[in-house]
Amino acid sequence: MAFMDTVWLLWFEQEREEGEDTGLLIGVYRTEDDANAAKERLKDQPGFSEYPEGFKAYEYVLGRDSWTKGFARV
Repeated sequence: MAFMDTVWLLWFEQEREEGEDTGLLIGVYRTEDDANAAKERLKDQPGFSEYPEGFKAYEYVLGRDSWTKGFARV
């Protein structure tokens, strides 16, 4: 199996009862530890501190298509 180059995307996600959900891309990091360190730096900032569970880190493979099925307008 070939080596896959990956990065970690740190998002802040908040579901809202009224209106649209919030999805903020905080940053792209080389390692999961780097993404978690960013979370630690930001978790006490206004807004973020009210929703500490909103931080999510996702591993992302570089050089691969992520959206391959097309889309439909609703």
